[in-house]
Amino acid sequence: MSSFLGKVPSKDRVRLSSVEKQQAVKNVTEKKVEFDNDKLLQLLRNAKSELQGMRLIHLHLSLLRERDSNNQMLVRTVVSELSYKAAYLQVFAISNGDVIVLYRGLKLASITEVCQKLEQLFLARTVLTGLNPYRENSLYSIMELSLNFINVTRFVEELVRGTGVAIAEVTKPPITLEEMAKLERAMAMFDLSPFLLNQPIINIADQTVTDPEYYELYISIRLLQERLCPDYDIAANKWLFQYFTANLDQSVLRALGHGLSFMRGRRIGLNINLSSVMSTGFVKFDERLPLDFRGNIVLEISKSDLIENLTLFDEVCEFAKDRKYSISIDALNPFWVTNFDLEYLDVQYAKIFWSPYMLEMDPNLKKYFLERISEQEGCRFVLARCDTVASLIFAREVGIKYVQGRAVDNIMRKGVSVRQAIQAADGMMMG
Repeated sequence: MSSFLGKVPSKDRVRLSSVEKQQAVKNVTEKKVEFDNDKLLQLLRNAKSELQGMRLIHLHLSLLRERDSNNQMLVRTVVSELSYKAAYLQVFAISNGDVIVLYRGLKLASITEVCQKLEQLFLARTVLTGLNPYRENSLYSIMELSLNFINVTRFVEELVRGTGVAIAEVTKPPITLEEMAKLERAMAMFDLSPFLLNQPIINIADQTVTDPEYYELYISIRLLQERLCPDYDIAANKWLFQYFTANLDQSVLRALGHGLSFMRGRRIGLNINLSSVMSTGFVKFDERLPLDFRGNIVLEISKSDLIENLTLFDEVCEFAKDRKYSISIDALNPFWVTNFDLEYLDVQYAKIFWSPYMLEMDPNLKKYFLERISEQEGCRFVLARCDTVASLIFAREVGIKYVQGRAVDNIMRKGVSVRQAIQAADGMMMG
């Protein structure tokens, strides 16, 4: 199995060296950026039979609020520094302003370090205008090309036809420091209970299990924003959003510290930042935790938080083991499932966010994805954000035993078991 042993870059490594800056300026002055849509599309079509081991980085520069014509050339310069270590690496400047990198033979740690370096560089001076096409609040996406070949090819084909260059419209301005301070003061006096929701994780594999595996407790950021900060986008600035969620964690912990009687008899999952787990607020929460909840709480850590804070994650794992908490890694996709050794990370759950694109995976690649799930027996996989019955059927087909999402909620509200609903859907499809 592969093991992720990356090293998170310290803040002083975010800056570009003088050599990198000089080279970027030289490239810009000597050569105008040429778009590589046609070249990339041709390469993808020719490489269809040689996809194994090929990976792709998608840098979503088109989502930057303040765009610069030199951004693509700057990325080319920085990423090209990895070429001497790679078995293959090629950078493509795309007509919508993005950059796509194809590579083979590089460690995931090296790639994530460079991507984080670029993200921090750009987001230090501007913000993202929205989520990227993969519904992530990130400037970059890393994926296994073979698992995403159809989607990537379709994306490039749309660009070549001139139909895929639209830039996401900004409906609200990013929240400012001043507005964040106001929001922070308001939250200190605000009753969060109406915004504290819960959603069950259901076992679809074991016929003998009728109760949910656990209930995820979470605050609806969208509803909270509409109530307390309707004129600004809380998530647009990644760094302020991280600061906001850290404060939100403390508010939730204080609220739960006054009592968990409403969830008594149930296992619960808490969305929480790594830094919050090691805070005094969490220590107080842990001290007040009723005995019947000890061993029945899952800490849900986002994938991006894990990657950016590996050392802190190790500390949280030790703390969790000592205090009998389980850990779930949130917001995974097929790429991360096939590249993370979750048993090595010693986590008990892993949540994969559903996407309709998963239905279009090549059968051989789908088999590889299934094998990676089945061989990590110490980790329970959850397919989250299931909004259709098709997503539930997919989970069963690839051996994912747990599901969560709106489709699950709707089925349960009707008094039907999720397993029965899947069986009924199968019958309708066969009929």
